[in-house]
Amino acid sequence: MSTMTADSPGPGTPRDRLIAGQGTTAAQWRAWTGWPGLRAATVDELVPPGHRLVVVAPHPDDEVLGAGGLLAATALAGREQLLVAVTDGKASHPGSLRWPAEKLGAQRRRETAAALRELGAEACTVIRLGLEDGGIAAATARLADALAAVLEPADIIVSPWRFDGHPDHEAVGRTVAPVARSAGAGHLEAPIWAWHWAVPGDRRMPWQQAVVMHLGPFLAWRKSGAVRCFTSQLESDPSTGAAPILPPWAVARLVHPREVFFR
Repeated sequence: MSTMTADSPGPGTPRDRLIAGQGTTAAQWRAWTGWPGLRAATVDELVPPGHRLVVVAPHPDDEVLGAGGLLAATALAGREQLLVAVTDGKASHPGSLRWPAEKLGAQRRRETAAALRELGAEACTVIRLGLEDGGIAAATARLADALAAVLEPADIIVSPWRFDGHPDHEAVGRTVAPVARSAGAGHLEAPIWAWHWAVPGDRRMPWQQAVVMHLGPFLAWRKSGAVRCFTSQLESDPSTGAAPILPPWAVARLVHPREVFFR
């Protein structure tokens, strides 16, 4: 499976990938007329028989937002699965009395387990690296070593896209790419926050490298149920007055009737 090269041109600078305001709406993405022009792929093409799916998630919920449908589909197909949880997501609620860091980390670990059950992927092996939420860029050597120790040539690795807009996502995508090549493994990069700052047909997105897995009603239902498991991210915080990390308009945009990967 081909992968993006480490020197693939990126979409400008981080200033061009700002996650601010409400961004591009779910309705705008659904109405995009460019979808039929993207290459469609089945689960057997993305993760062929005899291959293992490895999802590298910067934070709990990224595995579902980026590849929940693929996780559900590969579970149905009987593929071996591994989730590498890079952080426990302890920094999503700074200053919260309701969610102090250790309590939040435990809650987000529970949410991931519940989401995997919703996807039918409860047999997925989970490795937790415990890196600092918000500090992955400073720990890429540790991440690379941890991945190199577990990856195999028959693995198909999913990470966030290396130009996704969130610093942790970008650090994970950049780190996974060379480690996957060294292991002889495939690498799929999932846009997650890019759906926020990009617009349909955006030239900053490498559409020529995109493959699309259409979820269909059953996989879309499973993915939606898994997203609902992340209650700490979906509810407002009365102790700080903070709005949900994932408000309804963001969830609507992230729960596509399809999953897109760059390779």
